Amino acid sequence: MARINDVGGTQGFGAIDTTDDVEPFHADWEARVLGLYNALRKQGVFTTDEFRDAIERMPPAEYLGTSYYERWFRAICTLLECRGILAPGELEAGEPAAGVPEAGDD
Repeated sequence: MARINDVGGTQGFGAIDTTDDVEPFHADWEARVLGLYNALRKQGVFTTDEFRDAIERMPPAEYLGTSYYERWFRAICTLLECRGILAPGELEAGEPAAGVPEAGDD
């Protein structure tokens, strides 16, 4: 079964823009997402294959409606929730889960 991101051999997406984009990130938060990904992967929180799968199993409308690094961030959040590191909906609530110290608390 093909997932929404598997478009190999599909026609009708128009021409590919091959002009060079000199900026690796279009906003500061994108660089932070990459840093977060690298840190969590190096700590063994998830593997590259698990991360890729988390992106690929996004609902089609969500996948198509998000940017490259938005997909990365959503995949990271999904994996952190699956591991119990984030409580479901914790980021949407804007508050840490019970028992999780806030930044600056020592």
